Amino acid sequence: MRLHTIFSIAVLCTVPMAALADGNTHMTGGHTPSAEAARVYIANLADGDTVTSPVTVVFGLQGMGVAPAGVERDHTGHHHLLIDRPPFGSVDGDDASMGLPSDEHHRHFGGGQTQVTLDLSPGPHTLQLVLGDAGHVPHNPPVMSEQITINVE
Repeated sequence: MRLHTIFSIAVLCTVPMAALADGNTHMTGGHTPSAEAARVYIANLADGDTVTSPVTVVFGLQGMGVAPAGVERDHTGHHHLLIDRPPFGSVDGDDASMGLPSDEHHRHFGGGQTQVTLDLSPGPHTLQLVLGDAGHVPHNPPVMSEQITINVE
């Protein structure tokens, strides 16, 4: 426990003081750099779409490549789909320098998958993609899509 506390303090001390002083809210990620102008997006659905279940979600990526979890290659990562939760970075507990959780709101695609078919209940659902590095940690800066809302009939 003591080592964890010391590590946490060391990590907090690496935040540039200028970023804190000027009110900069730009989120940084882990230690793995993202490619400049990299972009991840949901390729087949748009905000406000009405669909039927099961829903296929196709993951789009520009400027970086897809590699399975555990594979360390420059400018690669794997997809994480956030379902029915606030946008990534807007919730206390979202820490882009730590690994993404794995639960019903955070789906991992560590095999390098680029789409998924989901059984979603009728009603509105939010979707957002976040690219993770070999260890499921968002890149620096994070590569994440806008959150969209779809309505399932």
